[in-house]
Parts: sequence; C-alpha cells; structure tokens
Amino acid sequence: MQVLSLVWGILSLVGMVVAFMPCLGSLNWLNIPFSVLGLIVSVIAISTAKAGKSKGPSIAGIVCCSIAVLFGLVRLVAGGGVL
Repeated sequence: MQVLSLVWGILSLVGMVVAFMPCLGSLNWLNIPFSVLGLIVSVIAISTAKAGKSKGPSIAGIVCCSIAVLFGLVRLVAGGGVL
C-alpha cells in the first residue's frame, strides 16, 4: 500500500505540471480530487504500516499529493477558474 501511495503522489505531481501549461488549467478540476484521494490513501497507508517497516513512501505520497492540491488551488484561483 505504501508503494501505491508513492505512485499516486508522483501521478498527482505529473498532473499538476500538465495543468500548469497554458490553456490546460481546467485539468486542475480533475487533478485536485485525484490528489485528495491519493492523500487519503497515503494517510491510510501510513497508519496501517507495520512497526518495523519504513514509512518513507507513504510520507512522500502525502507530501506529493499535498503539493499537487495546494498548487492546483493556487492555479485555479490565479487563472480565474474558481470565482
């Protein structure tokens, strides 16, 4: 489950980069919910990790998804897609 959260975070960042291109800002309406789901999966993965296992991939997934959500919201607000 930890690898899934890391992959989800990477895909969220790729979606964020694509949505930052001109004329593709509306993709943030798809990327933000995708990133929030990835954030939920990452939190579940970190909470269910065994005591001896590394939690690094789950933490990286949380960080990547959080960055994608924050930058996606900033892009929507700056581009006039929210109001």
